Amino acid sequence: MELKASQIALETGGIFQDSDDIVINSVSKLEEGQNGSLGFFANLKYEKALYSSECSVVFVPSDFVPTQTCSAKLIKHANPYFAFCTILAKYFDPNEKKIGVEHSSFIHPTAFIGQNVYVGHHVTIEENVIIGNNCQIESGTYVGKNSKISDNSKIYANVSIYSGTIIGKNCIIHSGTVIGSDGFGFAPIGGKYVKIPQVGIVTLEDDVEIGANCAIDRATMGTTIIKRGTKLDNLVQIAHNVELGTDIVIASQTGIAGSTKVGNNSAFGGQVGIVGHITIAENTSVGAQAGITQSIKEPGQKLSGTPATDVNTYLRGVIGSRKISDIIKEVAELKREIALLKGK
Repeated sequence: MELKASQIALETGGIFQDSDDIVINSVSKLEEGQNGSLGFFANLKYEKALYSSECSVVFVPSDFVPTQTCSAKLIKHANPYFAFCTILAKYFDPNEKKIGVEHSSFIHPTAFIGQNVYVGHHVTIEENVIIGNNCQIESGTYVGKNSKISDNSKIYANVSIYSGTIIGKNCIIHSGTVIGSDGFGFAPIGGKYVKIPQVGIVTLEDDVEIGANCAIDRATMGTTIIKRGTKLDNLVQIAHNVELGTDIVIASQTGIAGSTKVGNNSAFGGQVGIVGHITIAENTSVGAQAGITQSIKEPGQKLSGTPATDVNTYLRGVIGSRKISDIIKEVAELKREIALLKGK
């Protein structure tokens, strides 16, 4: 793959004004740059790396003015990282686009398979499944009956999609994930736990991405829903009847208990725990390892700790807790001085 700097700028909406229309054939980090590679620079704290980089072409912010000599040719862009990712996805994606049905797969006669679809080895597609155009279903994946996967979605190897699941357009589901497994529903009867049938489904709207080894439970009744543009990291658990809004990001090992509703544009760090049957307002940001134990009603809050509280309050508490041993010593010393005064 060879691309001219002027072509890269044109395709991404960037500005390239150098007379030397240099050619690139690879992509790299600034510090790993080499002749012919394309990089990006978006954060001023890495400016030093730009000047020492051996990249041939680098995306930089629109208002960036070099303060030192820079060997790389610069493409100015309002969002250098986005521009870099655009080129990366279009020309350097290592995942080969395939079309066709492998002989070892099983497709039920009642299933509908769209155009330009790939079905990998040992894939099972059950009755009344609908697979949209340009989908990729990689090896070992199971798609249960009455499920639907819409256009341009990619399902990586060994994904289990239980019956009735609805997956929107342009979705990505990574290996080992299970969608539509039973919710954790049991009724205590006579000292035993009796299983409550889970008869709902899971719905993923368009542009959702699910990481590896996630578990998204089907609803007890109705639907567990993940709305447009939401992204889950690896090892995330979404329980039955949870509703995730649009453009939410959730980092690894976070768990959300049943029937909780999360507002749009919220963000959760790793290992966050969220109790069930609560509502979290839009634009809520939650730090790693926090525990949310009650509804968050005010939008736009930044929370941390367990129980989760305002991040500044939490940090002051942490700093204060580290001074406890000193405070105990000071109190003991004051007690001794008071005792001496009383003795006098």
